Amino acid sequence: MESKKITDLIISRYNRERTLIVGIDGAGGAGKSTISDTLEKELRSEGYNVAVFHIDDMIHPRAVRYNDDYPQWEQYYYLQWRYDYFMREVISPIREGRSLGPIELYDKENDSYKTVLSDIPAGSIVIVEGVFLLRSELEGAFDVTVYIDVSKEERLERVLKRDGYIGDSEAILKKYNERYFPAEDHYLEERSPKERADIII
Repeated sequence: MESKKITDLIISRYNRERTLIVGIDGAGGAGKSTISDTLEKELRSEGYNVAVFHIDDMIHPRAVRYNDDYPQWEQYYYLQWRYDYFMREVISPIREGRSLGPIELYDKENDSYKTVLSDIPAGSIVIVEGVFLLRSELEGAFDVTVYIDVSKEERLERVLKRDGYIGDSEAILKKYNERYFPAEDHYLEERSPKERADIII
């Protein structure tokens, strides 16, 4: 299985003296959450302490990320995520061996933040899943990087079944064509994640 290949690499780079941070990258509908869940279960079964973060829990409020002064894809690529916050409040404490303070996670229902406490002892494995993880704002965040490469056609089939919260099939297709796909294409051209990742699935 592909997950076994990732698990083997993670374990080969693991050092019980420090926490290992793994980035699971890929475009929308590629299967990042599924792979992350599988890795979490496999690593826990081997006795590792595992924590999972979703980069989509680190987004700005709607008023910031839907700024109509910019095209849809630029809003998504440049205004969506609180990278500074994530690096400062999650990555830096882990790297420095400090305890994490209360973490703000985005509450989609209320367009606000809920505060959670996360205990990640040294020697844990942290999995971060989300789009655009190999961009410059997150440089140095990860010890192991995985890029899940799935064709746009297959991903579109998946999101048409998954993303009903957007609306009907026409509304989903419109949003992906105007917002998500152009941003993903820009990311591929600007950052070449398939060349940067440790493993491509």
